[in-house]
Amino acid sequence: MARESLPAKLINGGIAGLIGVTCVFPIDLAKTRLQNQQNGSRIYTSMSDCLIKTMRSEGFCGMYRGAAVNLTLVTPEKAIKLAANDFFRHQLSKDGQKLTLFGEMLAGCGAGTCQVIVTTPMEMLKIQLQDAGRIEAQRKLIGQHGGGGGAKVNVVQLKSPTALQLSRDLLKDKGIAGLYTGLGATLLRDVPFSIIYFPLFANLNSLGRRNSDGSAPFYISFLSGCLAGCTAAVAVNPVDVLKTRLQSLARGGHDDTYSGVRDCIRKILHREGPSAFLKGAYCRALVIAPLFGVAQVVYFLGVGEFVLSLLHGQKH
Repeated sequence: MARESLPAKLINGGIAGLIGVTCVFPIDLAKTRLQNQQNGSRIYTSMSDCLIKTMRSEGFCGMYRGAAVNLTLVTPEKAIKLAANDFFRHQLSKDGQKLTLFGEMLAGCGAGTCQVIVTTPMEMLKIQLQDAGRIEAQRKLIGQHGGGGGAKVNVVQLKSPTALQLSRDLLKDKGIAGLYTGLGATLLRDVPFSIIYFPLFANLNSLGRRNSDGSAPFYISFLSGCLAGCTAAVAVNPVDVLKTRLQSLARGGHDDTYSGVRDCIRKILHREGPSAFLKGAYCRALVIAPLFGVAQVVYFLGVGEFVLSLLHGQKH
């Protein structure tokens, strides 16, 4: 496949991100709420239980709480990630030769490092909005049932702030650093994710038959993106749990607070056990697999090139 122009890569990454996020956002919301549940404040027993209770208490729109932040920032995030990986792969390849596995991992590391510029504030704001319903439901349960874990969730009257209000408050109180709370944990998640994902995808995508132009068939790109994304997502899930806990500003009545990554690891291990690091792992796999499957299909179908050709045609 011929090398694509940078504008085409950015368009492909952006469109793929918008489609993917719209499809899987409710599962991502369930993942955040399950990861933030601590012992003594358990409201949801599983992903399906979380989604059903969210639908009942907050309605359909509640399933997409925080989606506006993601949809706004996922375009630059995915565009940076895909374009940066391609850029580093090109820079590291010598005279068009196939990259070594180490080179592929290095390119993935560069891509993961670049994307946190957008990912950290996006996730920071998204998590506050996603978790607002869980905290409100937890407070109601504590008030009505003395913290009983098996109580039915009543209708939740949410008074959660908007992303703009959150941004303003964080900037006012902590400056730009407020939006980058959890930067270290985000790097610890996204760099290993990219180191695993991009080489794995490139190698899986090279398997099987080729099209006449040498590119991978549609289904190969899709399955490679899904499998690589799923594998990388589950592998880094323990760090994703840390990131979610560290970036959550509002706490329920029984929730721990953390001073940093080490303190978070210590408290989770001591109070919830090692299995807590796998909370939301299958949700994350269900989110990431189609997200990156769609991304690679859009990327390899050349949607960006088509859009650019239309724009170029209009100029003439």
